[in-house]
Amino acid sequence: MRLETHWREEDGARLAATVWRTGPGLRAISSALLGGGIGPVRWVLNAQVPGGYARLDPQAHLRELADAYGLRGRGVAMMTAAPVGRTVQAEDEGVAVSATVGLRVPTWAAAPADAADPELAPVHLDGTVPGTINIVVAVPVPLGDAALVNAVVTATEAKTQALLEAGYSCTGTASDAICVAAPVVTGSGGEEPFAGPRSTWGARVARAVHAAVQAGAVDYTARLRERG
Repeated sequence: MRLETHWREEDGARLAATVWRTGPGLRAISSALLGGGIGPVRWVLNAQVPGGYARLDPQAHLRELADAYGLRGRGVAMMTAAPVGRTVQAEDEGVAVSATVGLRVPTWAAAPADAADPELAPVHLDGTVPGTINIVVAVPVPLGDAALVNAVVTATEAKTQALLEAGYSCTGTASDAICVAAPVVTGSGGEEPFAGPRSTWGARVARAVHAAVQAGAVDYTARLRERG
């Protein structure tokens, strides 16, 4: 996964974005704001936005950025207030992962219905909060639809394991996003039917995601300590 890093000035802040130009022949499953679902993908964009992000047209904003970076065709675009310039990458036997880790608002997925989350007051209509964890996974073999879904589950489990081991009592944040990309089937090779944590490729996904998220969480903690 070769990432390009682009910088821009917005609302008085210097912000980074990473671009992975996948080229043809890949499809992805994603929960991203733009290009989510399952379908062909030619690029993946992860754009940093200001912490006080107030635009009510985030999809249009992401399209503007994609156009600015010369991204054409169908792609996946996500955003975060975490510092994209500190993107962490990891690999495991052919699986490549990039992750941005922000943890200002660590959250348990299954919180009680009446649990107050005062830190979530700044959430906007698009769900963006300062502290999103965005993960991009590249698998070098074709995955069937069920395996793509399975890969998302595996990556999410690995993310949570990494956060717990890094000392964060949470399953993630309320606005985390993910993208898993794999080749489209060509010829008679077929698709991998499984991507659970004990399958060959699922195990590699889990280890690579775990490594990237844990490194990102440790870096986040270090930066907090530096600020005092």
